[in-house]
Amino acid sequence: MPHATLSRRKFTLATAAASLALPSFAQGTWPTKPIRIIVPYTPGGFTDQMARLVQIGLQTKLGQPVLVDNKPGANSLIGVDAIAKAAPDGSTFGVVIAAYAANTTLYPKLPYDPRKDLTGVSLMGVSPLLAAVNIDAPFKTARQLIDYARANPGKVSFGSSGNGSAAHLTTELWKSLTQTYMIHIPYRGAVPALTDLMGGQIQLFFDAPTGLINQAKAGKVRLIGVAGDKRLAAAPEVPTFIEQGFAGFTGSTWAGMVAPAATPRDIVKRMSEELARIIRSDETRAKLDAMGTIPAGSTPEEFDAFITAETAKWGKVIRTAGVKAE
Repeated sequence: MPHATLSRRKFTLATAAASLALPSFAQGTWPTKPIRIIVPYTPGGFTDQMARLVQIGLQTKLGQPVLVDNKPGANSLIGVDAIAKAAPDGSTFGVVIAAYAANTTLYPKLPYDPRKDLTGVSLMGVSPLLAAVNIDAPFKTARQLIDYARANPGKVSFGSSGNGSAAHLTTELWKSLTQTYMIHIPYRGAVPALTDLMGGQIQLFFDAPTGLINQAKAGKVRLIGVAGDKRLAAAPEVPTFIEQGFAGFTGSTWAGMVAPAATPRDIVKRMSEELARIIRSDETRAKLDAMGTIPAGSTPEEFDAFITAETAKWGKVIRTAGVKAE
């Protein structure tokens, strides 16, 4: 009997020790405080829209307030650095876009190491870029634009939301594929670029579909192609560039959630699963369709692999085109 009592006591102590060793999430206590989602851009843009799209759903599923914290500046470096250096306790996450992958090549020195300081949580959505031209431009299709640009080197200027942005790099890729020479005019954001497109100061602008579709419907710009594998539900009349004979040409912006690298994996996994449920819901899918964004919802491992592939793709474009940071 004493031996049995001693064995039970050892079992009880071992169980207690194991219980104490388990992370808090395993005991069902995460999250215990509000969650902050850092957005490295100003309010109202694509990144901010994607963060706010899942904000309420996450609050409901996780039982804690979810706050969106905009930290713009330095082509997203300020905000991403804040994510990387946040306490890895599951209270801070961030939403990044395609520039996050491009910046690895664009900047010789980053204030953070994207491979060591950050980890992917989930790819949220992919938004193939639309190309728009000025309504009075002497070309109305992608093929006509190429013919005009070849016949008039340097006469076509294209805008972007900044050096190294998805809009800039996608146009550089298209220039390379079509062997054309067009002048890049960088802007501090998509809104001033679109304004100058409508005013005729530039002739071409690749951008996320949201703003361009509305301006096209109002007759202020002309859409000439989708840089994706298939047409967009929000603009079914606009053909892809692949359909128009530009084989293999794709370019997109995308949004995904990242976390400080040392965040416990069980927390990262839980956040990824909740994001996927929200993104794949009928309500959210309808909103994403209207934005011209293809819903995703990936595992952390899938998103890390996606970032690696995007970094390689756009790194090659940056080096080939000689793109320099502003």
